[in-house]
Amino acid sequence: MQTATIEQINATDLAALWRSNPDLSVIDVRTPAEFESVHARGAQLRPLHDLNPEDFTRQNQPVYILCKSGVRATQAAEKLLESGMKRAIVVEGGTDAWIAAGLPIERTGRNVLPLDRQMRLVAGTMIFAGSLLALLVNPAFVWIPLFMGCGLVFSAVTGICPMSNVIARMPWNRGSSCGCGN
Repeated sequence: MQTATIEQINATDLAALWRSNPDLSVIDVRTPAEFESVHARGAQLRPLHDLNPEDFTRQNQPVYILCKSGVRATQAAEKLLESGMKRAIVVEGGTDAWIAAGLPIERTGRNVLPLDRQMRLVAGTMIFAGSLLALLVNPAFVWIPLFMGCGLVFSAVTGICPMSNVIARMPWNRGSSCGCGN
């Protein structure tokens, strides 16, 4: 039995393919607020934390997947392939590569920090605050940076980041006009 593998395409090649076949299924799996901030023109929002593989009933048609840089798109592709899809194609470099190539984009909302930067901001703040509290208030506060450090190691080893999943559901990441089920 042959298993499906994640394919990749660069942004320029996808744009050329999309021009010749405007019915391609191109999805963006970032948060609604990230999507509103900037996205490839014509891409459909399908946030990773809400992605339902059953929404893609045309399993004989490929799905092209964008995120900020490729990490969440790869996770989405894995999810789709595990559900039985035949072809899930990740756009190399994601929306960052799309913008760098000068391809058409839309900006429809306010600017928000990308999810990975929000996660680093929260983790760094908690590590800094916990360390400072442990030094100045009570040594028991050392558990805060230890917990955060363990969480970061877990995320790096497994590719799963519970903190990012929580942050993705925060009100500022929902977007102003999202009809994506949040």
